[in-house]
Amino acid sequence: MTIIKFEPIYKERPWGGTVLKKRFNRKIHLESDKIGESWEIVDRPEAQSIISNTLNKGMSLRRLITEQSGSIMGPTWKKESRFPVLVKWLDCSERLSLQVHPPLYIADKFGGEPKTENWYVAGASDKAGLFIGLKTNTNKNLFKTALASNEAESLCHRMESKVGDSILVESGRIHAIDSGNLILEIQQNSDTTYRVYDWGRLGVDNKPRQLHIEESLRCIDFKDIEPTLLKTQKSLGQSIIAKCDFFKIRKFNSKAGEKVLVKESSVDCSIIHLISGSISVGEELIAVGEQVISPFFSDCTIDILEDSTFLITDKFINDQNLTKIVSN
Repeated sequence: MTIIKFEPIYKERPWGGTVLKKRFNRKIHLESDKIGESWEIVDRPEAQSIISNTLNKGMSLRRLITEQSGSIMGPTWKKESRFPVLVKWLDCSERLSLQVHPPLYIADKFGGEPKTENWYVAGASDKAGLFIGLKTNTNKNLFKTALASNEAESLCHRMESKVGDSILVESGRIHAIDSGNLILEIQQNSDTTYRVYDWGRLGVDNKPRQLHIEESLRCIDFKDIEPTLLKTQKSLGQSIIAKCDFFKIRKFNSKAGEKVLVKESSVDCSIIHLISGSISVGEELIAVGEQVISPFFSDCTIDILEDSTFLITDKFINDQNLTKIVSN
């Protein structure tokens, strides 16, 4: 086994579209033109990635880790601990809700989970943008007043988004993805989101979606004022685009014919995310948009078949991530 591939899990969302099907030439069996999310790698009670290659084809990621935790995650990994990150594609054909994820010290009080995530912009229309943080001089009282009068947008910091932009959205940071973005989201293994404002939109059932105003106001970091996007490098080579307590993400721009050593065996477990181009590991081709795991026990050298851009996520094996599976 050199790399592990998975079957995506598609989610209908009121803000979704058809980009995932068209961009990645995928067969999506949901009869909807509003596919907003593809859960590419997930190990949760309510959703499990299923392996699509190797001798373990058809096995869930949870079962794989339970039975082979040392080989997949490393000798110190506890078999009852979830895979530490959740990887998604987001087709944001319309604007997402204004939301926040709870910091650890608040999450427990509400029965939720903290979530820090990173967004990498893989596609963006001319008018695409991201709401990240708050405008200067915004405080909690002003924001509560703006919410009550449906004017919350006026206090939120919006930036234009371009292909190659990246930003770390830490727990407590208010945010929303505006329309016209294709986002690769790499996050802590959590699915706790508090919606504070939904622009007056109806859900797929034609009813207003639930808001979590009290929880959101307790979670929002009102000192998070006008952050900036990282404009990741376009030149050849590699660079770190995100680093936090929960994972590290590197970006690689490589030319056809190169070989890129991602890791030695028995060093780490890594995820490969192909953004564009064509690459392979051993005899396994990786498709554009695909996410694959290189397990702990394997070394990993990527053959660059065409000029390519890909990300590597690793360094997520630490005590803060050894969270036991619980019901959600």
